[in-house]
Amino acid sequence: MEVQVLADKSALGEAAARHAAQSLQRLLSKPATVRLIAATGASQLEFLEVLTSTPDIDWQRVEMFHLDEYIGLPATHGASFRKYLLERLIHKTGISHYHLLDGERDPREVIQRVGSELRSRPVNIAFVGIGENGHLAFNDPPADFDTDDPYLIVELDEACRRQQVMEGWFSDIREVPTRAISMSVRQILKAEEIIAIVPDARKSEAVKACLEGEISRMAPASILRTHPNTTLYLDTESASLLSQTVNRFV
Repeated sequence: MEVQVLADKSALGEAAARHAAQSLQRLLSKPATVRLIAATGASQLEFLEVLTSTPDIDWQRVEMFHLDEYIGLPATHGASFRKYLLERLIHKTGISHYHLLDGERDPREVIQRVGSELRSRPVNIAFVGIGENGHLAFNDPPADFDTDDPYLIVELDEACRRQQVMEGWFSDIREVPTRAISMSVRQILKAEEIIAIVPDARKSEAVKACLEGEISRMAPASILRTHPNTTLYLDTESASLLSQTVNRFV
């Protein structure tokens, strides 16, 4: 894993977006459709703002897959990840080929349908974040590192649900759904390239556990260290507890 540490959240977003744009442009120089996994949440805001304003990306040839979604939350809710992706990625770029996870439908039918599409061809690039509890997508600890299913129905732990309140998506933890659809860990690792965007001091303990602890189901994002083409973007705050010197400070 390559680790890049930037001065602040804004610089992190710009650097990760430049990297993502270059990877997309390289992939789009070939005739095939590019298959992309997109993350959501507060950590991705600056990154997506820069990426969607980058010129010379043929988004009409990008097929997008949804990483995770709450079960039972309407798409009109401010915390809906479908709403997030539509507003911050799909409508801004004009992506016309996308697969959203509808948390208001039967989740078993949703994961079968979208999972079948996802399995049909390799994924070229995935954008992900890391949760305060170390989760990867909504794979909270102890995460399932074994299943090969593309998507899972998962129970959200209290730390994950409290994070959603602290980020302002919900006003009270009682409003946060307890179940979600999540792309599985093994499915995420099948992407040819992974770009992880992880700003803020509140992520520092998770970053330390994932980079310097054991690769463990209790620190789900630690599994990214096994992927041959992952770049982790941090800012000085999220990297503040690391005891080792990482590749670059900007």
